[in-house]
Amino acid sequence: MAKGYVKFETPKDVQSKALEAIEVARDTGRIRKGVNEATKAIEKGQAVLVVIAEDVDPEEVVMHLPMISDEKKVPYCYVSTKLDLGKSAGLGVGCAAIAIEKAGNANEMVADIASKLGKSVPTVSSASKVEKKTEAKKPAAPKKEKKE
Repeated sequence: MAKGYVKFETPKDVQSKALEAIEVARDTGRIRKGVNEATKAIEKGQAVLVVIAEDVDPEEVVMHLPMISDEKKVPYCYVSTKLDLGKSAGLGVGCAAIAIEKAGNANEMVADIASKLGKSVPTVSSASKVEKKTEAKKPAAPKKEKKE
C-alpha cells in the first residue's frame, strides 16, 4: 500500500536502475545516506538524484523530500523498501532516503532515470564554491594617522 508521500508509482525498471546507480555512485562518486543528509544535499543544490523508500514509518520523516526536490528541480524516485536502498548504499540496515551528489560513472544512468521520470538532471557546478572562495575581500580601510 502506497503511503501519502508517494506522489507517483516508480516503474520496477527505474527502481532497479536507481539502486544500481547508487551502487556505482557509491564506488566512483559520492552519495549522501539518510534523510537528514539527503535534505542538506538538496537544499545546498548538490544533489543530482534523490531516491526515497516507500515503506518509511512514520511517513513524516520523508514527506518533505518530494516538495523540496520539486522546489530545487532535483529528480527523485521511489524504491519499494528501505532494506533494498540500504543494501545498495553499502549499509547493513535499511535507509529511508539517499541523495546522489556526484554520480561518477553513473552519470548516464542518472540522466536516463531522470528522463524516464520526465525531469532533467541539474548541473551541480562548483561555481558557487569558487565564487565564495574568490570573492574579493574588502580592502582594509586606510589607517587614519593620529594627529598629536
